[in-house]
Amino acid sequence: MMRWFRAFLPKEERFFDLFDRHAQTVIQGAIALQGMLNGGEETPVYCQRVNQFENDADNITREVLTAVRRTFITPFDRGDIKNLITSLDDAIDQMQQTAKAVMLFEVRTFEPPMREIGGLLIECANLVGRALPLMQSIGPNVAMLTAITEELGKLEGRVDDLHDIGLKELFLKHREGNAMDFIVGVEIYDHLEKVADRFDDVANEINSIVIEQV
Repeated sequence: MMRWFRAFLPKEERFFDLFDRHAQTVIQGAIALQGMLNGGEETPVYCQRVNQFENDADNITREVLTAVRRTFITPFDRGDIKNLITSLDDAIDQMQQTAKAVMLFEVRTFEPPMREIGGLLIECANLVGRALPLMQSIGPNVAMLTAITEELGKLEGRVDDLHDIGLKELFLKHREGNAMDFIVGVEIYDHLEKVADRFDDVANEINSIVIEQV
């Protein structure tokens, strides 16, 4: 009954503008992360870009959480809004953690699976950027939203596979060499995998909202 009643009330639509701004920031963060993973002397520049985009995303997240508290009628459940923006923010937080590890250990070269994961994370970010505007009208867009979240799950699985392949290659490369290089490589792989995990969390939040709204 309450869902039916809410459907006829005017809703605050600025949330979707904030979602879109955050998604675009995450996309830019993923592009900067890929630039970082290309390696070379420009690596610190790209690390700084990741940090800046993460800071921008944090500011947008705070705007969303403030709007949740101050808005009478939200587009969907307040808890769902908080969970959605938090999971999206967690994705770029993990990008920043990756960049921090790279700066801390002064890494300038990256393994091929790392670069491949970087490309997949851009795909994930772009998919989220496509999905969020569709949530303004969930009913007509259920099929597309479902397809996008399924694709996000597949990409997360591919990242998991590359993570495992990368760890095995690192072990074979460094088992009789520099243990520190192995440890640093493992940390970078783990952070990259966590970025994909957080995108999968975003997909789960979108699915949860879709189920509640249809």
